[in-house]
Amino acid sequence: MKKYFYVINIQYLGYRFHGWQKQPDVKTLHLMVDRTLNFILDGKPFKSLSSGRTDAMVSAENAAFELFLREPIDDLEAFLELFNYNLPQDIRALNIREVDSKFNIINHSKIKEYLYLFTYGEKCHPFCAPIMTTILDDLDIELMKKGAKLFEGKHYYKSYCYKPTNNGQYNREILTCELVENTLYEASYFPEKSYILRVKGKGFMRNQIRLMMGTLIDLGKGKLAIKTIEESLLPQSNIKMDYIAPASGLILKNIEFL
Repeated sequence: MKKYFYVINIQYLGYRFHGWQKQPDVKTLHLMVDRTLNFILDGKPFKSLSSGRTDAMVSAENAAFELFLREPIDDLEAFLELFNYNLPQDIRALNIREVDSKFNIINHSKIKEYLYLFTYGEKCHPFCAPIMTTILDDLDIELMKKGAKLFEGKHYYKSYCYKPTNNGQYNREILTCELVENTLYEASYFPEKSYILRVKGKGFMRNQIRLMMGTLIDLGKGKLAIKTIEESLLPQSNIKMDYIAPASGLILKNIEFL
């Protein structure tokens, strides 16, 4: 039987969801996407597969999943409109395209760009909470900028993997890692200044970016030295970084299939 394959790009506010992957008794993004697909497809068989998992409360500007069908979609534009009409308001489908059977959304080479949005030094409006982390202590932003640049390039990232094993692939490359002032997101209730850690690479380990962000926060607070970050990236380093920055500040900005 012939099968049909589609890639759908979506964006979502992750604050009320327990991540992407379906789990018993909690609301996840995959659950809501599949529930909506089941409704608009009138119960016809389908399967959906994400390009990767996201943690609870992590948001996305541009994520993607693959849709497998036994019957073709006649009108992609009409399908997208119907899908959006029935999705909850914190999930939006951006586009849909047909791919061939050789495309594999998990194994296909891709580059992901993540942003981590944060501010410091003041108690913020509660409306900031879904997408911005607030650090109440003072931070040395200039030192954090220097620390962020250390992550760029090919390094040994075992210190930045949650519960690493002895046989993981920890030699990886980060294409971009920079800490900049936030000019992308604004709202009337945002603090006067906020910041973004921008990280770009082919693949990331579990909680890697949040561990990197947590390390930079500790650096900015004066809890660790920049030399510790340098040493943590050396081959076979056993330095353990254990501060995982809160999930709600993390945003999957873009996914690009190569």
